[in-house]
Parts: sequence; C-alpha cells; structure tokens
Amino acid sequence: MTDQDLEPMLEAVRDFIRKEVIPREAEIDEKDEVPDVLREAAKRMGLFGFTIPEQYGGLGLGIVDQCRLLIEVGYGTPALRSMFSTNVGIAGGVIMDAGTPEQKEHWLPRLASGEAVASFALTEPDAGSDPGDMRTSAVRDGDRWVLNGAKRYITNAPIADVFMVFARTDPDARSSRGISTFIVPAGTPGLTVGPRDHKMGQFGAWTADVNLDDVRVPADAVVGGDGGVHTGFLTAMRCLSTGRLLLAAACVGMCRRLIDESVRFASDRRQGGKPIASHQLVQAMIADSVTETMAARALVLDAARAYADGSDRRTGPAAAKYFCSETVGRVADRAVQVHGGAGYMRSVPVERFYRDARLFRIYEGTSQIQQVIIARQTLGEAAG
Repeated sequence: MTDQDLEPMLEAVRDFIRKEVIPREAEIDEKDEVPDVLREAAKRMGLFGFTIPEQYGGLGLGIVDQCRLLIEVGYGTPALRSMFSTNVGIAGGVIMDAGTPEQKEHWLPRLASGEAVASFALTEPDAGSDPGDMRTSAVRDGDRWVLNGAKRYITNAPIADVFMVFARTDPDARSSRGISTFIVPAGTPGLTVGPRDHKMGQFGAWTADVNLDDVRVPADAVVGGDGGVHTGFLTAMRCLSTGRLLLAAACVGMCRRLIDESVRFASDRRQGGKPIASHQLVQAMIADSVTETMAARALVLDAARAYADGSDRRTGPAAAKYFCSETVGRVADRAVQVHGGAGYMRSVPVERFYRDARLFRIYEGTSQIQQVIIARQTLGEAAG
C-alpha cells in the first residue's frame, strides 16, 4: 500500500473509531464483548489483515504504517485493537515470520479476511517473561508430536480458531533453547480453553487459560517444518519486537484520547464562575500530558523506522513499549485528576481508560523486562 492509499485509510479508521466505536464503548465495557457489527466492519476495512502481505489477501503495511494505523485505532477502546491486532500481530506474525510456504498459504488468507482468529500461546502459570521455566512439552511419537502443558492469560483464546503453541522439544536444553512452535487448530482432541478471565479492565478483550492434555498433532504442525524445531523462542522474540511497537503505538492513541477528554471536561466544568481550564495547575497537568504524548509518538515512529531498515530491532521496540506504556499510565492518572470526583465514576470514559491502561505495562513483556533488554543491549557483556 502506498502513502497515497494509506492516508484515506487512516481517515476512514479515524472516522470509524469516532462514529462507530466510541458510542459503543460503555456497552463493550458493561457486557465484556465487542459487538458483531464492529467486528464485521473491521473485517471489511481490512484491519484483520493489516500486517499480512497482499499476496495472501492482507493490506501489507510496513511497520511504520502499521504504527500510524495503531495510533488511530488506539484512540478507541483497546478491546478493538486486541480483537484483530493480536490475531495478525504476534500470533499471525509467527506464521509470517517462520512458517513454511504451505503453512502460509493455508492460514494467512484466512487470518487476513477475519475468517480465522489466531492466539499466541506462550505464557504459562510459572513461565511468563522468562522462558527458562516453560513446562509445556512436545514429545515426538512417530510421525506425530504429543503436547502436554498449560498456558495462561492467552488473548483471544475463547474465540481462537488456531493456537500458536510454544513447547519445549528438548528437555535438556538450557533456558530459551530447545523450544518449538506448533500450529494447533481449535477443536484438536485434548486442547481445552478455560473460562474467560475476569480482569481489572480491557473488557471485551478476552483472555483464558489453554490446557493441552496429550494433544497429538502431525509433524508438519511445527512452524517452519523440520527446520523450525528448537527455534520457536527466537521466532517468539522477533514477533514480540514488532508487537511491542504496535502496542506502544496504541498507547499513543490512548494518550491522545485522554487528552481530548481532559480538555473537553476542563473547558466545560466551571468553578468560581470560570472554566477550570483557566486554572494554571490544571493547565500544567494537560501540558505535561501533551508533551509526553508528543515524545511517545516520536519515539514509536523513530523506533519503527529503525526496525524497518534493520538498524535496531531490539532496543528501539523495548524502549518504545517501556516509555509509551508508562506514559499512558501517567496521562490516564492526570486525566482522572483533571476530572476530579467525576473521574472516579464508572460512567466517565477516563475512569475506564485508567483501568485499561494499567495492563499495557504488563503484557508482551513487563516494563522491568524492557529495562533489562535495553540495559543488556546497551551495556553488552558488562551487563552479565
């Protein structure tokens, strides 16, 4: 897609978010469900395939344009982003990054159209940021692999048609080595999905446990085929790097929304006969939020450009995710403060976004994991 094609699409997404999504946000939060009408609209706009190459029916956006798109999407409820961005970001990204030609031909068109939804099943009850404790195993049995284990907090699991399951294929390998990725369709005997998690926020974005009990899959279920055995963790890290950029971009979008909500309230709310926007301490909070949001946006796009040209695919994504997820938390906190008591009420958007924003500092690598990545990339061997 060219820049000339992208601008009308960004405008269409901007219009969609403001006219179709925002009026339904309270409903999504209350019912913990994205309405089918929004899901179908997202499919028609091509959002389910924005990362997937055009040859497979996707939009084929480069990483910089993906970030620009997610900034627009992030202006609305994060449940919408989670619905399709996780599908083709870190989950579909596994097949795009390391899949065989046959795996790509079979799955990518279905993901791009929204016909199929994919989940990224990496996290476990005792193995989150550190894969060294991964317990899920895959044992070769003739022309099959047998998977056993449990995954936790898996996004889109209740509606997934296929799971990218990470499992240890070499029990003697250290830490992140000896891990492979398997394509496991929903409905495979032995694979079960637990009840939807009841979360603090981000209602409408469903997560659940995934259990694997003697799940038998064919040898060609390994992402990348025979050459993909034991390379799953490297694939996961590459997909998470792009995912962190997209998550950071979504945080920028949420920051912009929070600022707009704060400006609107401060301009309308009167105290002492004048708008509270005339109070310098209110102005200071909004000024801080605007400044940090501008810095966050610049960082995301700069990191995306460095990722695109190959000059930095580790430090930049980690720094962008770290800074932007922390920034949106501060901006949300100020937005509630500007609203005063009203900001603590469930009917007010900033209260909802305050709850939603908290998760950004945790999933796809906590802030502390991003600090470790940044430090190790910067210090090299001195970091130990």
